[in-house]
Amino acid sequence: MNREVTLPLIVDDRGTLQVAACDVSKLLRTVGGRWLRLVETGEGSLDEDTVAALTIELAKLADRIDVACIAHSSGPSS
Repeated sequence: MNREVTLPLIVDDRGTLQVAACDVSKLLRTVGGRWLRLVETGEGSLDEDTVAALTIELAKLADRIDVACIAHSSGPSS
């Protein structure tokens, strides 16, 4: 199943960006990595297959954010 995910940027009422995309992608990768470490150390009652699947999806989303940022920054300048 291939669904598009739209993440609105977090901006204030003046349109100023409050959370950088690189911070969001780093957060997604960090969460997945921490879940994996919890499974590896046997902490909690996490299902290994579920954690692996979720971690992969978080990494894919982070990759998409990174690619979109690269495409945006590589676009024609005004």
